[in-house]
Amino acid sequence: MADDGITSDFIEGERLVIIIVGASGDLAKRKTYPSLLSLYACNLLPRDFVVYGYARSSITDEGLRDQIRPYLAGRKVADSVIEDFLRLCFYKSGGRGGYGDVRGWRELDAILRNERGGYRQNRIFYFAIPPNVFAETGSAIKAGCMAHDGFNRMIVEKPFGRDLESCRDILESLGRHFDESCLYRIDHYLGKEMVQNLIVMRFGNIWMENMWNRNYVQCVVLTFKEPFGTQGRGGYFDQYGIIRDIVQNHLLQGFMCLLCMECPNKLMGPEAGEKVRNEKVRVLEAMPPVTLDEVFLGQYEGYTDDETITNKASNCPTFAIIRCFINNARWAGVPIIFKAGKALEEGKAEMRVQFKDAPAVETLFDGHKVPRNEIVMQLQPRETIYMKSNIKTPGFSTTPIQSELEVKYDTRYFSGAGESNPDAYSRLILDVLHGRSASFVRSDELLRAWEIFTPVLHQIEKENVKPHVYKAGSRGPPGADAFFTEKSGYVRNDDYTYSSFG
Repeated sequence: MADDGITSDFIEGERLVIIIVGASGDLAKRKTYPSLLSLYACNLLPRDFVVYGYARSSITDEGLRDQIRPYLAGRKVADSVIEDFLRLCFYKSGGRGGYGDVRGWRELDAILRNERGGYRQNRIFYFAIPPNVFAETGSAIKAGCMAHDGFNRMIVEKPFGRDLESCRDILESLGRHFDESCLYRIDHYLGKEMVQNLIVMRFGNIWMENMWNRNYVQCVVLTFKEPFGTQGRGGYFDQYGIIRDIVQNHLLQGFMCLLCMECPNKLMGPEAGEKVRNEKVRVLEAMPPVTLDEVFLGQYEGYTDDETITNKASNCPTFAIIRCFINNARWAGVPIIFKAGKALEEGKAEMRVQFKDAPAVETLFDGHKVPRNEIVMQLQPRETIYMKSNIKTPGFSTTPIQSELEVKYDTRYFSGAGESNPDAYSRLILDVLHGRSASFVRSDELLRAWEIFTPVLHQIEKENVKPHVYKAGSRGPPGADAFFTEKSGYVRNDDYTYSSFG
């Protein structure tokens, strides 16, 4: 969530140093450097800034530039701008001591202090590294490379543990060295246009508040589908599964909290971040832990054929439907449904709210079916908001049919040549630069989210609960649709088809 503007508010004469820890890794090359390029090309970075990569590989500045240059191509940025950006990218090897080598960090600190020219220097450390080296990295940075006269901010990538206990360990490992106000735990889905739009859409429209409650809403459905399987990442995925990988973070913390939270008394400005995060935690505090009878699991055929999966008898779920409830005055009794899966029939991420039946419609319309209204906020494959509304059948008939009122972002706002919606990582890095915290996960939010899911995750593993098998490319396991309907009360209008084109 932004404040009142997006232009740089850095004081003239301050220097910004962005240090990418794990600069030679896949995440840094695919996401971090391209996102920084986007900010640079839009003049959203301070005039005086540099990027330093830090990793264990022994390469030169030019070697790093050669590695990341292919990932910057095709970003709708002129080649000359890419080369200007690359000239501001440097590299420091951590040597044999790796990320926890204090001496290596002190050497980088000496370089940066020598370059600052008497200016105040701010530093942002981007942890594009696995969580198991967070502690040693944080300790070494604290001992050897903190800015002495400016701010220090740490961007930390998920996963944030695999259960409540491991999450506590990760939080404690960084909490020993850095105050909560310095830590920005990044989930890139919180930077998506449609997720960021929830704040304005919910609280900037008078008509929405009146119907956004248990009196009008039948169910809330949060969906994340991927048309592909693990694709060589099975070794990682098998340690987490679909609930940890998607449901507990993206769908719960990213989608549901903003969709269902109460309105804080500040949405923009310096104090807004913590007020928004307070309300997100309040929603989670109203949710009881998930029980096994509210969970439906699946695994696609051929999942263990992935060569990186060593346990060929793995019961790791690749599909899940989960029902939760929010026990507060606004949402009591409304089913909150999480649905996520790999190797399904389509790729889709969306938030869907179905409302209850309009009163007395069968009598009013002489027995004709009048479908339920819905609001759908789609993140993928196209960023779109549409409301399923009922209208008269065109022509001589007076029978109600369902159509939509919609906004398609790409054609409505980004239809010009060279125009595109900023990527999520660019938005979030810009928020860190400005000290805006609303789009980042606070420690108490993480812990509460794990309290909701850890008991059922441990039960699934302890009892070796077998997932239902489904064919790759299908809608999911047999029985999944029936489970969804029973748990949600959702009524599907089979006569309606949404067109994603045009």
